[in-house]
Amino acid sequence: MHIYTLTPTDTHLRHAAATLLVAEFREHWPEAWPALAAALVEVAECLAPSYICRVALDEAGALLGWIGARPTYNGRVWELHPLVVRSDQQGQGIGRALVADLEAQVAAQGGLTIMLGTDDEDDMTSLGGCDLYPDPLAHLAAIRNVRRHPYGFYQRCGFSLVGVIPDANGLGKPDIMMAKRVVRPEALSKPSML
Repeated sequence: MHIYTLTPTDTHLRHAAATLLVAEFREHWPEAWPALAAALVEVAECLAPSYICRVALDEAGALLGWIGARPTYNGRVWELHPLVVRSDQQGQGIGRALVADLEAQVAAQGGLTIMLGTDDEDDMTSLGGCDLYPDPLAHLAAIRNVRRHPYGFYQRCGFSLVGVIPDANGLGKPDIMMAKRVVRPEALSKPSML
């Protein structure tokens, strides 16, 4: 497997990346990219000059997965969006390699943190289908992964749960917020208060 930057001239890979979004998000997040046209727009957005868009290819040049990120907070924080790996290739380290590569790319750009939102639209966690008010953080503290929700993958990659947005995708369909620092803590000027 090799990881490369996707460029606007990679027409075949752009189409393959969009097709992968539609196929792999269809089951649990069908409204994310319901058709190829919407996914092609997402891929095009990820190719903006200030964004990062990386693809994982096998030895024959076939797309295994891809990842995107966009700068926020003046480039100190980057939002990981999206990450997708072919279902027949999941569990083989491709997603983890794409995340590690993204961390290096963000750090090289001067970024400090990567954040992401991972929706629960299909009751894959204990937060799905629930009224999280009046204390969303209490629910987040007790979260359980009921049906292989991606937040478990991101935790294994070192991301921390940092918040939840109740009803982000409709009643009982929250967005779970996660983040990870990509610089060494020694780079901080003040020690932690913990």
